Amino acid sequence: MPYVITDKCTMDLRCVDACASDAIHPRQDESDSAEVKQLYINPQECMECAVCATECAFSAIYLDSELPSGAKQFAAVNADYFADK
Repeated sequence: MPYVITDKCTMDLRCVDACASDAIHPRQDESDSAEVKQLYINPQECMECAVCATECAFSAIYLDSELPSGAKQFAAVNADYFADK
């Protein structure tokens, strides 16, 4: 199960820098970074190492299987971000 970023994300980029598999986007230098409301984890690239979740000071990142009931839709939101890329 990959990790998922929810709408609690503040885009402080700590998780981006910590991600060893480069699965979190957009990075600050990517063209859509100013347009999105949160960061996203590519479920195909996530190594499930949990480093991103421990780096997140806002508790915005959860293991897919542990998403709170009101945040389960964010598994699809994260995957959908990468669908056209």
